[in-house]
Amino acid sequence: MILFFYKQHSIPYKQQLTMATSSISFLEKTKQKIKDFGPAFFIIGYVVGTGSVTSMVVSGAKFGLSLSWALLLSCFFTYFLLISISKLTILSGNTLMYTFKTTFGKPITLFIITALAVSIISSVIGVMGVVAEVSMEWISVKTSISFLNKPAIATFFIALLIGLFWTGKHENFIKAMSIMVGFMALAFIFTSFMVLKESGKSIIDFFPTLPTGDNNGLIIAGIVGTTMAGVCLASRSILVQEENWGLKDLKKENKDAMSAMVMTFLISLAIMISATGTLYFKGTPVNDATDLMAALGPWAGDFALTLFTLGIIGAGLSSIFPNLLLFPWLIADYTNTSRNMTKPLYKAIVVLVALSGLIVPFLGGKPVWILIASQALSPFVMPLITLFLIILLNKKEIMKDHKIGLWMNIALGATFIFNCYMLYVAITGFIDFIK
Repeated sequence: MILFFYKQHSIPYKQQLTMATSSISFLEKTKQKIKDFGPAFFIIGYVVGTGSVTSMVVSGAKFGLSLSWALLLSCFFTYFLLISISKLTILSGNTLMYTFKTTFGKPITLFIITALAVSIISSVIGVMGVVAEVSMEWISVKTSISFLNKPAIATFFIALLIGLFWTGKHENFIKAMSIMVGFMALAFIFTSFMVLKESGKSIIDFFPTLPTGDNNGLIIAGIVGTTMAGVCLASRSILVQEENWGLKDLKKENKDAMSAMVMTFLISLAIMISATGTLYFKGTPVNDATDLMAALGPWAGDFALTLFTLGIIGAGLSSIFPNLLLFPWLIADYTNTSRNMTKPLYKAIVVLVALSGLIVPFLGGKPVWILIASQALSPFVMPLITLFLIILLNKKEIMKDHKIGLWMNIALGATFIFNCYMLYVAITGFIDFIK
């Protein structure tokens, strides 16, 4: 310690000043880089949540990695949608729903917003159902508390989220939730490496043949819906506008979108691999939210229950909170007005959406399948959104000298075909599920 003190004070003043300046500039550069990738972190945080964990674990437990193609293609095509929406927002100066309204009319735009609102509410219902069930399992196993139940737990969390919104003191809370999600994501990554190394199976065994006659349409649509989330894509233009990105920032925006999709794919694939090694090879089905916990068993051991519970609570609350804001955001987007969340209408909407999370804990149901079904609703509007983007990005009066070229048209055309196929898969999946 004395030697360190001596060395510090034996450095010439100019050199100390240079070191301090470089240190400050390095910190400022790091903060700026993190700030620049804010929209990417929003997408990762929104997509890699309770819905993603549920869809990937159920898929891995039921079909191994056989449905990983849906994850890969949805991430691949979502990248093109992200950069398209961003470029349209930058060139037009307007957010997505407002551009749709002024170009294609109010009725069709209101249909898209209504469909996205249904997706938001159903997601809140499913997520809170999973959070309450997992939390109750942890309480019953790890404590001797007997007076709590799922309705009480859900009411507490909903009241907490409404209180944080009402007071505006949610930033540190969301950061804490994000850290919990990060730990769970890292745990899944470690587990996936352990599974690949210690399973004794060849990589081919991770890709079993899909059983004929089994209902996989809803799961496929859920995987695609949680990755290519219509609500998340619609909010992309709002985030780009708030970042004040211009034409000079197109490369930064492309890098941001690429980072978001690569990270989303890797984390989601790790969850699917973990579920394959721990659940599929053992023939363990996933019917309830508590069955999801076994996917972390090999790495976390006895701590798996606690780690998964904390991760699910963090993922659930950090994804419900943006959902509470997204519906008012869409309305502000449509009306081209300020996103002032203190408006009485917006406050009422937030409270009503939050209270919908009490439906499953109070009335019952299978939250896992409700959540997957809510994710599977997204493909119902994606073909329309993609088609509108193709039309707008080729309009000279909007894009001026920056209309998209041949390759981008081909990429978006392929995205449109993929989304039409996913719409068919989602419809057949819902029909089979109802049967």
